[in-house]
Amino acid sequence: MGISLRLCAATAIAVFGLTGLATAQDVKLPSTIAWSAYNTGTTGYNQSVAIGKTLKDKYGVNLRVVPGKNDISRMGPLRTDKVQFVANGGGTFFGSEGVFNFANPEWGPQKVQLLMSATSDANIALAVAADIGVKEYKDLKGKRVGIVRGSPALTIGAQAHLAFANLTFDDVEVVEFGGYGAMWKGMVAGQVDAAIASTVSGPTKKLEASPRGIYWPPLPVSDEEGWARLKKVAPYFVPHTATLGTGISKENPHEGGAYPYPILITRADQDADLVYSMTKAVHTEYDNYKEALPAMPGWATERQTFEWAVPYHASAVKYWKEAGVWTDQMDEHNNALLARQDTLAKAWATMADKGLEGDAFKDEWMKVRAAALEAAGMEPIWK
Repeated sequence: MGISLRLCAATAIAVFGLTGLATAQDVKLPSTIAWSAYNTGTTGYNQSVAIGKTLKDKYGVNLRVVPGKNDISRMGPLRTDKVQFVANGGGTFFGSEGVFNFANPEWGPQKVQLLMSATSDANIALAVAADIGVKEYKDLKGKRVGIVRGSPALTIGAQAHLAFANLTFDDVEVVEFGGYGAMWKGMVAGQVDAAIASTVSGPTKKLEASPRGIYWPPLPVSDEEGWARLKKVAPYFVPHTATLGTGISKENPHEGGAYPYPILITRADQDADLVYSMTKAVHTEYDNYKEALPAMPGWATERQTFEWAVPYHASAVKYWKEAGVWTDQMDEHNNALLARQDTLAKAWATMADKGLEGDAFKDEWMKVRAAALEAAGMEPIWK
């Protein structure tokens, strides 16, 4: 079932241990907080740890970062109250929409919402091993491309880059891995030729240092048809020139694409004070962690993406309004996204009595989903 509004304030206090509060300048946080994030060694995990150190130094908060190898394993603990927040990626969008791995009776559209996000000088790109001689994505035809089981964000990212070159998974050899870390070990070991990553992700450095080497083919913004094909697969990508990453610098930039990452999310029914305090703490303490890692400047105020594909939590909006950066236009955009989540939730509620399983359930849900969104004047994206 989807995330429901089921936690009363008393339950939230019991679950999150708000009896031991660390307080400073209206920030009230429990003594222990848990986030889930990508695997250890990835930039999402490392950035979460860096923020955790600052929270410990300033507020005495112990931030436990739980690694998850795919979208389900990261968002599952959020749904079951084992973590309060997730430093997530593009899977946030798929979860909110109830598609791919979320298009099954156990999940469905999730009312996940943002606190803030990071947009660094890095890209999200399909890297290739330099030893295979690929210079453009069209050259990947017939090559081995890695995907991660249970991680539609990574899988769709790879598909989108292939689509830029008018290729599909039918044009390459798809190699499936159980986790992000395993996929990148496969890159180094020669089991696969291309894999998706943030350009600053730790495992990419291991590939660069290996005999295979690393190369990031470009996504020229001048190729309008290529970008149209890419965005049809992954509408949350935007053109972006990276100056940060493995083998990338201001002197050697990468013309590619990106979306906010990490994206700090929670549930719509999360304790309002906790969400407000976490948003304020991470934002106001930026100066104390911005130099911890090269990608940390992505958390700066001017790097925030306030009009993305998933709505912000009401308590986060409250804070950003107080910070003086939230506009009426952002409010309008956010309210439309909240209405979209409500539309999806109502459509999902009709699936309970259909008695379908497996692919039959998924196929019916995608039809119901598309019909509900179209009836509300909203773009289904996937049908």
